[in-house]
Amino acid sequence: MGDLFLVRHGETEWSRSGRHTGSTDVPLTERGREEARRLMPLIRSHRIGAAFVSPLQRARETAELIGVRDARVDADLREWDYGGYEGITTVEIQRERPGWFLFTDGVAPGPPDHPGESPEDVGERADRMLGKVDAALNNTEGIVLLVAHGHFLRVLTARRLGLPPQHGALFQLATGTLCRLGTEHGRPVIAGWNVRPPA
Repeated sequence: MGDLFLVRHGETEWSRSGRHTGSTDVPLTERGREEARRLMPLIRSHRIGAAFVSPLQRARETAELIGVRDARVDADLREWDYGGYEGITTVEIQRERPGWFLFTDGVAPGPPDHPGESPEDVGERADRMLGKVDAALNNTEGIVLLVAHGHFLRVLTARRLGLPPQHGALFQLATGTLCRLGTEHGRPVIAGWNVRPPA
């Protein structure tokens, strides 16, 4: 069975400023585009058996810039629905909720079209996505590549390792980086994390 590669999209204005960016469809900055382009040699050195991408433009553009133009768009890869915390920074939230932490406390309710997700909700989506990943790994040769978002990919990593969704907090994930999840003696492991090519 091949490995699972995770790519977090490149920098956006909101990721740079620490604003929670779930459904807001912000574009990459020029720096974010360069972060993505620099990943291309790392991706091209492997055979891609299947690729999936979030529907949001920052992820789709990242996929194109790393040379993956035939990725399947999958809504399960969208970022955490931050509900009432969309566009707000952690510092701002903690002024009203001291000690607030996304991975344990979840989010405030939002509007009907974006009501917010609990860590468990995101974990359920991650589990669905991992089911699709496993099907692809069993039916293709090469790696499976996901291009998506920081908090979602952290939860997905926790679930891949058999951990509760809240343990996604343990895996800091920078923009424009590549992570590799593999196996050792038949058990899932992290084989590479926050990888960038040498400057």
